[in-house]
Amino acid sequence: MKRSARVIIDSAALRHNLQRCRQAAPNSLVMAVIKANAYGHNMLKTAETLNHANGFAVSCVQEALELRQARFLHPITVLQGYQNFAGLKAASEHRLRVVIHDYAQLELLDSAPYSLKVDIAIKLDSGMHRLGFPVEQARSLFDKLSKHSNVRSKPWLVTHMACADEKDNSHTQAQIDQFLQYTAGIETPLSMANSASILAWSQTHTQWVRPGIMLYGASPFENGNAKAEGLQAVMTLTAPLIAVHTIPKGESIGYGASWICPEDMRTGVIACGYADGYPRHAPTGTPVWVNGKETRTLGRVSMDMTVIDLTGIEAQPGDTVELWGKHIAVDRVARSAGTISYEILCNAGNLCVHDYV
Repeated sequence: MKRSARVIIDSAALRHNLQRCRQAAPNSLVMAVIKANAYGHNMLKTAETLNHANGFAVSCVQEALELRQARFLHPITVLQGYQNFAGLKAASEHRLRVVIHDYAQLELLDSAPYSLKVDIAIKLDSGMHRLGFPVEQARSLFDKLSKHSNVRSKPWLVTHMACADEKDNSHTQAQIDQFLQYTAGIETPLSMANSASILAWSQTHTQWVRPGIMLYGASPFENGNAKAEGLQAVMTLTAPLIAVHTIPKGESIGYGASWICPEDMRTGVIACGYADGYPRHAPTGTPVWVNGKETRTLGRVSMDMTVIDLTGIEAQPGDTVELWGKHIAVDRVARSAGTISYEILCNAGNLCVHDYV
């Protein structure tokens, strides 16, 4: 038997968000980021829905091979590149563009047989300090790898923004300036923009942009509002009510007896908890939607149940509760739980049954 909590994926909303990206960066090609099982939305189904994207980006070679095995012929960029010769060989055979960000990868490339040819992108560290070569080495690395016997085509140059989700953070402009300064005059495709950069930093709209979270209908900004940013919710998490009770004033609810009823209260229990990907740290007051009305959670989230407030709401066992989706933005749930929408979408999307509409 399958668990009761369900994830509903709105394919039309996915396509809308892709178009929103194109509207924001009309002169750029779009590399849809579908790593981590498309942020919990099912990578292969998401790729099918977004088949009009100019290319896809994934985290590792294995994800790229799954796309190739499913007969997706789009350009695919592997953001972590290869870690061993097997990965390099697979990238060559399946025409994957691999990101090179470390000298160990260069050594592997140097030791590859002459017959092996691969497409690459050089990752430059403009201030994220996670992956990449010093941005000052852009020209020397490009010149070296452009002539490398194992490199099939002109290397791309890419970087990643650390703080683009904070619109007033000067670090982003510093990164932009660094990257554009050291890549100036190099005639090759550049890629800088993630979702936040696409929506707020037009200077990052180079040949390729890389939308991720915005495709899935969540805001890329700190304290953002996806609807105001022209995005539509793609994932809806629902669960059924399995019990309705009236709890007397002064009685507690849930583990730790952390919520005390201030009055006689009508409550409901839904069949969804942290085993379904709902955040355990969502506190009392986290919004949910029941029968056309917004209400809240009460007490601690359990493994597979959560209690909600049914004050003033007509509801009975079997009714459907929306944990997030069209009525409750996933960003609101994330902020309430002290986390980010990326984590919540990945967790629920990889644990619950999916319905595609």
